[in-house]
Amino acid sequence: MLFSSVAKSFGSGINMNIEKTLTLKPTQTFQTIDGFGAAITGSSCYNLLKMNKADRTKLLEETFSVDKGMGYSYVRVAIGCSDFSLDEYTCCDEPGIENFAMHPYDVRDIYPILKEILAINPKLKIMGSPWTPPRWMKVNNLTDLQPYNSWTSGQLNPKYYQDYATYFVKWIQAMEKEGFPIESVTIQNEPLNRGNSASLYMTWQEQRDFIKTALGPKFADANLKTKIIVFDHNFNYDNIPDQQGYPLRIYEDADAAKYIDGAAYHAYGGSSTELTRVHNSNPNKNLYFTEMSIGTWNYTFDGDLMWTMKEIGIGALNRFSKAVIVWNFMLDDKRGPNRPGGCTTCFGAVDINSSDYKTLDRKSHYYFIGHMSKVLHSGSTRIGTSGYMPAGVIATAVVNPNGTYGIVLQNDNSTSVQMTIDDGNHHFDVTLPAKSLTSCNWKK
Repeated sequence: MLFSSVAKSFGSGINMNIEKTLTLKPTQTFQTIDGFGAAITGSSCYNLLKMNKADRTKLLEETFSVDKGMGYSYVRVAIGCSDFSLDEYTCCDEPGIENFAMHPYDVRDIYPILKEILAINPKLKIMGSPWTPPRWMKVNNLTDLQPYNSWTSGQLNPKYYQDYATYFVKWIQAMEKEGFPIESVTIQNEPLNRGNSASLYMTWQEQRDFIKTALGPKFADANLKTKIIVFDHNFNYDNIPDQQGYPLRIYEDADAAKYIDGAAYHAYGGSSTELTRVHNSNPNKNLYFTEMSIGTWNYTFDGDLMWTMKEIGIGALNRFSKAVIVWNFMLDDKRGPNRPGGCTTCFGAVDINSSDYKTLDRKSHYYFIGHMSKVLHSGSTRIGTSGYMPAGVIATAVVNPNGTYGIVLQNDNSTSVQMTIDDGNHHFDVTLPAKSLTSCNWKK
């Protein structure tokens, strides 16, 4: 592992390094943090189950244990298939919502891995996202309304809004029956993406109407506490003119907005500065960062580690995101299993050698998430800071539910930076090495 853990001592007496002190401001509070993690895809579970049980347990404890590991606390799973499944499928491929049933791949692969993770971290939060509805619910477009028997693209037939809402309810209930509490669902993974191995094109107008006429009322009738999250796509809305500000357009409709917790974003286009704009426009709705992958494109460990923390780690948190979730937790050294039409060049947060299913390659995303989850706990509150923040250094800080403080600092300079951290009661000196991430956790 590439972590270096160092014990620090509080300074005695008065802090004399005022000019280079970063001071925490616990009375200046922002969003509650839900957690950090990765997607537990079908491919991730397939690879994990290929491992020796002892090796798998060691990795999962290292990743998810709050006491012995990094404390990953939020995972994303597909409702049906994704582009990292073993096949294309939904939970109701035979026409008629009465035919809903959890798919054998989910029961065989995803169930056991989620159970092992929950045994390690019982407070794990789970988000569900569909890549496609059942094909019998899809049409070619909303003008012709012709049946569209394809996994990729198409649109949801409005006459099936009620059935599709029931599909969500049944999936949540089936998962919770197995002991998997579903914290949240997004309506559609990448709703403006007509490609991939499985997808659905869904405008903000469609999400609005689906939520207010079907999904919201169905959740209320079933007494579900699962949060409804809209959008789940790129910061730049894929540069589609009439889809700019996607969640904000939905929030304008009070009958839809009353059911919605917030919006989710990916980082394959645009900048996380969009989060601030959306928050300022509607501060009563929450924000989540839910996907970014690394892969063969321009990847270097150190370069990606620094960019990712700046843009979607500290960057997203300081722009009001409640969670940061990256894409596949584990893929093999052939970047799979993957599906035709989906990403064939993606890395996991961890890659495993398919010749022995033992040798691990922990990528930048693994450590990036770990730096945050280790010291910024689920249920923490982001707080303000003031004082010394030299060019090239950024930070985000929280007060944790257990009464500790946590801070993550990034030094993007080519030289080290020395500074003092002060919480009003204690202070300590810290050296930020060149091009590094530093996470600190201490008692009040």
